[in-house]
Amino acid sequence: MIRIALADDHHVVRQGIRALLEGVKDFRVVGEAADGKEMVELVMREKPDVALVDVAMPQLNGVEACRRIVRDLPSVKVLVLSMYTGEEYVREALAAGASGYLVKDSAADELVEAIRVVARGERFLSPAVAPIAAKSAATTLLDRLTTREREVLQLIAEGNSNKAIAARLSLSVKTIEAHRTNLMAKLDIHDTASLTRFAIARGLVRTE
Repeated sequence: MIRIALADDHHVVRQGIRALLEGVKDFRVVGEAADGKEMVELVMREKPDVALVDVAMPQLNGVEACRRIVRDLPSVKVLVLSMYTGEEYVREALAAGASGYLVKDSAADELVEAIRVVARGERFLSPAVAPIAAKSAATTLLDRLTTREREVLQLIAEGNSNKAIAARLSLSVKTIEAHRTNLMAKLDIHDTASLTRFAIARGLVRTE
């Protein structure tokens, strides 16, 4: 039996995936989440074999959720299921430790196969993104940031003020201001609008 946790911020999509997976006799869905923070908590609690995550989710994106899951519970294999096929998205997901990357327009049987492959400890990549993964993996800009800085970056791009971010993360406003300053220095970006564009370009926030 392969135990699966899934995360997608669209309820209808999530329910459709769950219905599909529950129709496979050797699959068991142990829980679902609507954002990255919920997913990390779910995985730590249920310890599934496979975590199926979307890339663009509120509060904590799928790439950062993947990074935390792999760091804290490396026995869990993360399979990214995303509508994005851009090079930056794929590189960031694999750099975060994802065992597979599947595009959302894949056939249902491909999703089933992908889950089985990563559960065995192997890598699975959609044909559309396989050439990207085959290229030499250069250090990405996001790799320069700490976990907290990436979290602050996403919250900035989602339109939160320093005060709101401080309240959400239980930190002082001065600490958030310091993180913002460090972000701009590391990325060589010097205004909030450009930070937001950077985050959107890398799939940290959804544009719709």
